[in-house]
Amino acid sequence: MKKLSKAFWVTLGIAAVFFMISIILSSVLELGERLSKISIYLEYAFYAVSLILFIILFVRPIILIIFSPTFSLDELFDEEENAKRNYSLYKKVAKNLEVQDYLSENEKSALEITKDNPVELKKALSEVFDNTVKKELNKMIVEHAETVFLSTAISQNGKLDAIAVITINLRLIKALVTKCGFRPSYYSLGKLSLSVMSTAIIAESLEDMNFSDIFPTTGTNALAEIPIIKTITGSFAQGIGNALLSLRVGIICRNYLFMNIKGLKKNQIRKLAFGEAVILLPRVLTESMKKFPSRLKGLFGKIF
Repeated sequence: MKKLSKAFWVTLGIAAVFFMISIILSSVLELGERLSKISIYLEYAFYAVSLILFIILFVRPIILIIFSPTFSLDELFDEEENAKRNYSLYKKVAKNLEVQDYLSENEKSALEITKDNPVELKKALSEVFDNTVKKELNKMIVEHAETVFLSTAISQNGKLDAIAVITINLRLIKALVTKCGFRPSYYSLGKLSLSVMSTAIIAESLEDMNFSDIFPTTGTNALAEIPIIKTITGSFAQGIGNALLSLRVGIICRNYLFMNIKGLKKNQIRKLAFGEAVILLPRVLTESMKKFPSRLKGLFGKIF
């Protein structure tokens, strides 16, 4: 039954990847058809550029993720009596971490000193993951969520939002895998693919979101009906929604990578990810708003 469950999620993950490809393909063909009315050569040039970008932004991250080594890190934090059984695993993880520049010399030294003792090495790894790795991965998750927020808040096209969300989330997963030196299991990747797909679908549907739908008060509604304000607040709301969902994807991936050091189970990971995403959202918005004014110039150009 367990093998069936893994095969089921892997199959769904593959289906989700193909669905995301269809979203990208339909958008590219639609725009290419419009360009063909201007020039057939412009259409072909657009397809060539789109193919190159597709390989760089979609195919390459997926290949890097799939062919990264995987460790069963849910076993990494079993009871101490299993330390000897997982000793080879601990050494591989420690080796990957020792080359990371975000670890302090004391942490690297602790991993080096305990490498001959499976129980002590396990404790050292637990401390490093809890105190340093999680913070570093959160930093990357927030940075990518900022990019999602700024990209989709400025964009006035739902399909472009969906493509942006897909490519940025894939880049985030690839970055997390590269930073740790290993990837989640295929079972977890299948679930992650579904999360990315659903996030893209929601991003496309958020195009018609009204600010008054979120803050349904009379005063706010009246303010939101002013054309300029309506455009800005609508885009702002879309960006917030997409950033929140991207945070959730990143947190799920992070937890899958080391199964949340404090014993979080697989069935809890997705449930608690949204709550943590809400906590990180103000940080995303604060950093994004520092960069937002320069991006608004393009938005005002569309209005006028």
